[in-house]
Amino acid sequence: MVSSAQGQRGSDAVYKRSPTEAHATLRRHRKQTLVSKLSDSGFEEELGSSPIGLPARVDVSPLRSDERPSGRVSNWYLQYGDVGFQIQRDNEALFYSCKSLAHQPQLTAEARCKLVSWLIPVHKHFRLSFECCCLAVNIVDRFMAATPVAADCFQLLGVTALLLASKQVEVCSPRIGHLLDLCCDAFTKEQLCNLECLVLLRLNFRLSAPTLAFFLDYYANSADAAPFKDETPCSSGSASTHPDARRPERCGSMARKVCELSLADYAFNKYPPSLTARCALRIAGELLEREHPGTPSPERPAVECLEAKEHFLPLLSQGSCNHDPAQECRDSLRLLVSLNQDSLEGMSV
Repeated sequence: MVSSAQGQRGSDAVYKRSPTEAHATLRRHRKQTLVSKLSDSGFEEELGSSPIGLPARVDVSPLRSDERPSGRVSNWYLQYGDVGFQIQRDNEALFYSCKSLAHQPQLTAEARCKLVSWLIPVHKHFRLSFECCCLAVNIVDRFMAATPVAADCFQLLGVTALLLASKQVEVCSPRIGHLLDLCCDAFTKEQLCNLECLVLLRLNFRLSAPTLAFFLDYYANSADAAPFKDETPCSSGSASTHPDARRPERCGSMARKVCELSLADYAFNKYPPSLTARCALRIAGELLEREHPGTPSPERPAVECLEAKEHFLPLLSQGSCNHDPAQECRDSLRLLVSLNQDSLEGMSV
């Protein structure tokens, strides 16, 4: 191969490339070609086969992690907690569907309980966040409030809602094939994709709904931040050595389990998520008090302070002036917990 810089003989800069160099250039160009692949749940780009398997790549978003350091307040709460809470509280009425089964001739509260009780371990199997699970249930309820669903397609709606929720809040989404495998291949990929489009159209592409997980995280961080406001220099050094230093973490885990139980119970759809989350945190504190009667509960004054600020009259229909929705929700949660003691035993250890 010959290349010339100028046309005149006297000033020509002529050089030769060997055939091997020319082929090497072409080979280098081919090696740099990016292999692109369109996956089920998004667009992936990779230069070769990844040594990391699928379970290691599926992870929750760091802003929505279910696990918080014991005794620490989350960074998002310190920076955006009150602002984000106010925005979510203002939007709560727009995404609040309390009568999703009112126009469902083929579905019952028992069928909904079975579906949600199945979605909870499924989201844990894929290592998705609790926020994702709550959002999936919210999508199911809002879709049922707008569209009648056949009983034999109810499970397909559940996995479709979980896929949409994971695309909304997670870094990586489960593959459609893996979701269909859990349904024993009763549905096809085409059916799921068609239902996904229908759900988006029915919900007008509005997926960012306030959820139980958000409000629970906010209230738990508020309870954790309350002791630091009154902390003295003498007590700050012994906080980490206190025998009950892991109490905030245990209380948050217990409250999350109580919220999981309430998700599957259709009777709690009449309460807004912010109210249910706040009552669940208080019930969790009461359960821990029973284990250690002499230990004061740091969650109770913090939650009571929040209760004094919260008003749910715009969201709940009041039957009488003496109706207290917060007390009614707490009583219902206590009954729900008493009926599911076996599933809560492992959360308090």
